[in-house]
Amino acid sequence: MSRTVVYAIGGNALSSPTGGNEDDSALVLAKVISDVIDLLEAGWRVILTHGNGPQVGHLMSLDPSQAMDDWVAATQGMIGHSLSINLDSILKRRSRPESTAVVLTRVEVDENDPGFSTPTKPVGPVLSDKQVMTEDWDIAETKNGPRRVVASPHPLRILDLDVIKSLVASNAIVICCGGGGIPVIEKDNHYTGVPAVIDKDRLSALLAKEIEADALIISTAIDSVRTGFGTEKEISHSILTISEARGYLESGEFPAGSMGPKISSLIDAVENVSGLKSVLCQPGDAIKALRGDGGTIIAP
Repeated sequence: MSRTVVYAIGGNALSSPTGGNEDDSALVLAKVISDVIDLLEAGWRVILTHGNGPQVGHLMSLDPSQAMDDWVAATQGMIGHSLSINLDSILKRRSRPESTAVVLTRVEVDENDPGFSTPTKPVGPVLSDKQVMTEDWDIAETKNGPRRVVASPHPLRILDLDVIKSLVASNAIVICCGGGGIPVIEKDNHYTGVPAVIDKDRLSALLAKEIEADALIISTAIDSVRTGFGTEKEISHSILTISEARGYLESGEFPAGSMGPKISSLIDAVENVSGLKSVLCQPGDAIKALRGDGGTIIAP
């Protein structure tokens, strides 16, 4: 019987429309695609989720008046297309039976989520003095200058879950939940997009729980979970129990703006799905990490 893995990719791992270092982006993307092929050949069904921070930020700088949920939808299409066309080309060359499917994914959030009353998630470019004075946005000072901040509510429900399940059952490589999904609220039996950013790792954990996946892989720029990061006491962990990981989380080892949501999401998934393997690794190490030969496993 096929096993199913949710593989989460960071937005910085994908080509940014700003130009950036295309060589680095191409190398990371190649490693992600290599991971997917390795997983398929090892008998896994693969669902890909991804971030979109750099891409949304760039589009917002071009037209900051456009609704944010529209930009999330646009980047889901852009990134999904890039992943899909690269994967399908390799699958065809290898005469593999799978094909890709990109799902524009809407995610319901609670309009009363505390995140809406205290927006903290920076989005888009550094603002000009004129924008600070004239735009009707929540704005916060960051280390690079003033930026728009939006809510980061917790995901409640993936509206397109049944479609995703159906495609997985049809042996498709499903690319979905991009950028944490398009955030919507339901009011009077009508869905409306909202200016918010859902954490893609939290949503990946929710997806893994809803489909009862066999594994959740969160890929990131470092090869394993580390404590004492950047100090003489830095330790790389190959395995952390839930209690150990939660202890480090509560003591501030994993900041809210970087590793915190990843660790929380890995804990959430392994706590709620019996037998699920919860792993953090860098792109290119997926199979090694699932075997315990790389990355970090969050264990019960």
